[in-house]
Amino acid sequence: MAAEDSGSPAAAATPAPSPRVLCDTAELLPPGGDAAAGALWKLAEPGRQLDANVVRVLSAGRVDTHTEPDLDVLLLVLDGEAVLVCADGERPLRAGLLTWLPHGSTRAVLAGPLGVTYLTVHRRRPGMRIQPPGAADRLRPDLDGA
Repeated sequence: MAAEDSGSPAAAATPAPSPRVLCDTAELLPPGGDAAAGALWKLAEPGRQLDANVVRVLSAGRVDTHTEPDLDVLLLVLDGEAVLVCADGERPLRAGLLTWLPHGSTRAVLAGPLGVTYLTVHRRRPGMRIQPPGAADRLRPDLDGA
């Protein structure tokens, strides 16, 4: 079935985005596991709706306990091992495991003896905007008039 042309000049002027390969995660890790700690790669495409990072935590390193109140996160272990520490216990993580971290959950990541490298993906946070003084007052309900 062929798509119909809407005849809209705006549709013709803006090309549709195209899928593309962004990164070969296998090339981020040097032989022998001597990668530096921290973010090895991050999604930086303009107009995106997602954020993604490849993160390396060295042997016995950790991502401290934190709670993400707003965003669900997918965590895919690419290399190494770790322990995911949650409010209801510990879960071992190894290469190939895909883990859902629901918003509101508390967690920490403890890297294994050879470290861990993982990909995280979540919805992009809206950028911060500077508002004039008193702008937040407009968002509060009028309790006096109720």
